[in-house]
Amino acid sequence: MGAAGAAAAGAPAAAHTPGGGWPGPAQPQPGQSTPPGHPTPPDRPSAHESGGYVPLPPAQPPSPEPTGHIPLPPAVAPGTGAATLAVLLIGPAGAGKTTVARHWAATRPVPTAHVSLDDVREWVCSGFADPQAGWNDHSEAQYRLARRTCGFAARNFLANGISCILDDAVFPDRPVVGLGGWKRHVGPALLPVVLLPGLEVVLERNAARSGNRRLSDEEVARIHGRMAGWYGSGLPIIDNSQLDVEGTARALDETLARVIGSPTY
Repeated sequence: MGAAGAAAAGAPAAAHTPGGGWPGPAQPQPGQSTPPGHPTPPDRPSAHESGGYVPLPPAQPPSPEPTGHIPLPPAVAPGTGAATLAVLLIGPAGAGKTTVARHWAATRPVPTAHVSLDDVREWVCSGFADPQAGWNDHSEAQYRLARRTCGFAARNFLANGISCILDDAVFPDRPVVGLGGWKRHVGPALLPVVLLPGLEVVLERNAARSGNRRLSDEEVARIHGRMAGWYGSGLPIIDNSQLDVEGTARALDETLARVIGSPTY
């Protein structure tokens, strides 16, 4: 036997794998640690356990927002929303106080009452102090009585979670009788807003009135001139000369929203 044959005879036979290829790295026997420098072989399921394939991890459920969109909080409509308020709408005859106040109360998303001073004054049937007859002690007494009645109604509405809006021609040069009196009867949280269109507008609107609510042009002009004293008072003023009823009510709501949203409210 030659040297080559002796070497072949003395060398161990190469291991043969069932696939006919060269074997992989030697696997440690049970109870034997992995040689240093060799990675730990992963656990492999047997063909009996896996059916010939390695199971994949379970699929994750689809994301509710596959585009990555981050949902935003619902938009909050501008305005007073669901706040419980007591509002006093001030303005001269013909400014549209009663119409705007009724529309604002009717279109709010929460219960809101409209308390009209003129309506309450006209509850007096016999002996009514007609404003066309001028301002005297008799008309002053009925005015104060009507204001107290309106204030009592407003407080009851507010105590039951119902907002209210009142309207009156309050003069800035009579703070004790006018605005101060309303705050005494309704409460200090009363929010006054002045509605003051131009003189031509109030004259035109007054001319369309009938009955004892229609005043002379001279009286309307005098009242309108006195109302100009509210400028510089710090109260919010809305000039609704170019606004319809719906637009004025919207401007009123936005004005009130700014007032109640201010740090001083």
